[in-house]
Amino acid sequence: MPRESSVEDDLAMSNGQPFAGRSILVTGASSGLGAAAVRRFAAGGGQVYAASRDQERLAAVAKSCADLPGAVRYGQLDVTSADECRAAVAATVDAFGRLDVLVNNAGRHDFRITTDVTDDDWHHDIALNLSGAFFTAQAAIPHLLEAGGNIVNVASVAGAMGEAYSAAYTAAKHGIVGLTKALAVEYLDSSLRVNCVCPGGMDTPQAQTIDVPEGADWELIMRVAAKRGLMDADDVAAVVVFLASDDAKAVHGSIQYVDAGHLAG
Repeated sequence: MPRESSVEDDLAMSNGQPFAGRSILVTGASSGLGAAAVRRFAAGGGQVYAASRDQERLAAVAKSCADLPGAVRYGQLDVTSADECRAAVAATVDAFGRLDVLVNNAGRHDFRITTDVTDDDWHHDIALNLSGAFFTAQAAIPHLLEAGGNIVNVASVAGAMGEAYSAAYTAAKHGIVGLTKALAVEYLDSSLRVNCVCPGGMDTPQAQTIDVPEGADWELIMRVAAKRGLMDADDVAAVVVFLASDDAKAVHGSIQYVDAGHLAG
C-alpha cells in the first residue's frame, strides 16, 4: 500500500524537502548523472544509498552532500553481479529501514566495431547496461510495493535509435526501455510506478574519455550529438528526481527523452 501522508510530510514539502523520510538507492552514483541525482535527492531531504564500484569517488560524493538536509551512505556495487545487485538493495533497507525509490543508473558506453566484439565484450556490456537493472529491480520491488515507491530506469537516446559501433550498448538500452514498459504493465494494479529517462549526450567524465576504435567513422559517431551540445548532468538529474517525486504520481510507464531536442527532428 502507498505510504500515507502526514503532518510531518506536509511540513517537509513546505520546507523544500519532498523526500524527507524516504529512502533512495542510486546505482552508478560515483560520478556524472548518478552523483548529480544523489545530491538532488539529499537536497530534498532524502536518505540516499549511493552505490558503485569506485568507493573513493563515492566518498567524495557523500562529502559534497554533508551540508544538505538528507543523509548519504554509500557502498560497493558491481551491477554485472546479480548477487551484488541484491546485496545493494538489502544494504539500503538495512541502512534506512525501507526503500522508496530505485534509480537504475549504472552503465557505460564503450564503442566497438561490431566484428571486433568478443563473446566476453558482449556479455559484459549486456550485464552492465541491462541485466544489472533487472536484478536490482527484482530485489527492490517487494520493498517498493510495501512503501508505495517507484523505479526510475536510465536508458539513453540509444534506447530509441541506433548508434554506430555500439551494438551491445544500443541493444541493452532498448532493453531498458522494454523492461520499463513490461514492469509498468505488470504492476498496473499496484501502487508501484516505473518510468524511464533517455538522456542524450551529457558532459560527464565518461564523455570526456571516449575511446574511439581505430578505423571508426567519426561522423557516424557524432550523428547522436545534439545541435545544442552536451547537457549538464544536473539538468538530467532534475528530471530523474521529478519522476521519483509525488509531483509525478500520475506518471507511470513513461519514456522521457531528455536530449536537448535531438530526437525531435
